[in-house]
Amino acid sequence: MTTGTSSLVQDTLGKFRTRTATVGVVGLGYVGLPLLVEKARSGFKVVGIDRKSERTGMVARGESYIDDVSGDELRDVVERGLVSTTTSLEAVAELDVIVICVPTPLTKNLTPDLQYVRGVTRKVARYLRPGQLVSLESTTYPGTTEEVMKPILEQSGLRAGSDFFLAYSPERVDPGNKRYTTKNTRKVVGASDPVSLEVALGFYGETIEHLVPVSSAKAAELVKVYENTFRAVNIALANEVAMLCDRMGLDVWEVLDAAFTKPFGIMPFYPGPGVGGHCIPLDPHYLEWKAREYDFQTHFIALAGETNRKMPEFVVDKAARVLNRERKPLNGSSILLLGMAYKPDIGDHRESPAIPVYRQLRESGARVSFHDARVPAVREGDLDIESVELTDEALRGSDLVIITTAHSDVDYRRVVELAPLVLDTRNVTRGIESNGKVTLL
Repeated sequence: MTTGTSSLVQDTLGKFRTRTATVGVVGLGYVGLPLLVEKARSGFKVVGIDRKSERTGMVARGESYIDDVSGDELRDVVERGLVSTTTSLEAVAELDVIVICVPTPLTKNLTPDLQYVRGVTRKVARYLRPGQLVSLESTTYPGTTEEVMKPILEQSGLRAGSDFFLAYSPERVDPGNKRYTTKNTRKVVGASDPVSLEVALGFYGETIEHLVPVSSAKAAELVKVYENTFRAVNIALANEVAMLCDRMGLDVWEVLDAAFTKPFGIMPFYPGPGVGGHCIPLDPHYLEWKAREYDFQTHFIALAGETNRKMPEFVVDKAARVLNRERKPLNGSSILLLGMAYKPDIGDHRESPAIPVYRQLRESGARVSFHDARVPAVREGDLDIESVELTDEALRGSDLVIITTAHSDVDYRRVVELAPLVLDTRNVTRGIESNGKVTLL
């Protein structure tokens, strides 16, 4: 490390310690907004940057649109003058830290789409100055930070590790989790060089309780996709066992509950109508795609994705069989889905398995509606649907109710009592006397 670089590092770390550094968070979604609030609560001045003016406007007014950020918390840091917002990346010139939390979707062919990462990085490069830290938190394939971002940023004439600092620290947001938050969830940090790692650890260490440094940005990127691939593979195993138990006439929930009593060598994963959210359905495909560059086939990952994507079709097939036992065809039947969110007690329906279940039921001729107090409407592609009230009439008037999300505020005893038939894909009715009206996944 040269004398000039050493001085730059110490100046930057000093700004972190004294909270005189200004932090920019690019992308105010499920990752960016909680990070913005946590940094502001720690005393940093934070600039929220998002191309959607409705988001920046709401943040500026202290109005939260994300379950994990309370309006009171957001209003507090806004009223204290610690948070400002903008839709322009020109603000980068005035920042000491730029944390990038933009979407990294997949194409229809399940290949990574880095248009947002590349676009933001190009604009950051225009305003980059010595001493700034750029940290990517978006989920992506191993190599993105060093192979995609670094060359773009160095087109500024500045060099990573000596003039500016470049890191990758994957988000570990679990929407709805009240125990583990941005502050107390262990945070992995990797960087393109040792100097950048030192600076990144100094930045995150001021607000995050426990840091886990790794040797490179690429290692940190692989950590993130491995975490969610692990979950995807094990959920797929549970889903496959569920389909096998269906063929064998066994109760998969009984089998799994008994298996999970073993105190070692196993951990609970459960089946469901599919997988949803911003991570599990997508992240494994980043790794699958990158592995091909090394002439390596990720068989488990591919098979897990295929198995999980089959589950909505399996649910629709089982719904048809449940109705058939009552001499009712799926075509023309009235079906009510309970839950459109991808997991319990949140309002996020990204990649929710309830959506393909809804579509496939409708394509089969069923008259489909849904109730979800947290998801008032779904407007996605060909869908423009609104939640219905969970009235006695709605339950009695349905030929079949399918429980697709296990929200805790639904009275499932009432559902079982009033609905003619129930298909429970989440095992929330177990223990409720049903007189044979309930079928488990």
